[in-house]
Amino acid sequence: MAKSLDAEMAAIEAEARKLDERRKALQTRMREAAIGKVEKAGLLKLPPERLERLMSAVKTLGVDEVEKRLAPGA
Repeated sequence: MAKSLDAEMAAIEAEARKLDERRKALQTRMREAAIGKVEKAGLLKLPPERLERLMSAVKTLGVDEVEKRLAPGA
């Protein structure tokens, strides 16, 4: 019985490792997609100091506030 419990625990741990690897791969793909969107919007073509000021403003105001201010009719 102990062997079957050990085998079950080993199988669960293997599944957990696979799930963790899938999660990391998904996070990588999501990051690459986000960078692609930023690049497509032309933000990566900005001079570094201008991009830094823009990102500083986003950090100061917060993403929600920036979205609200950029919304049509705001």
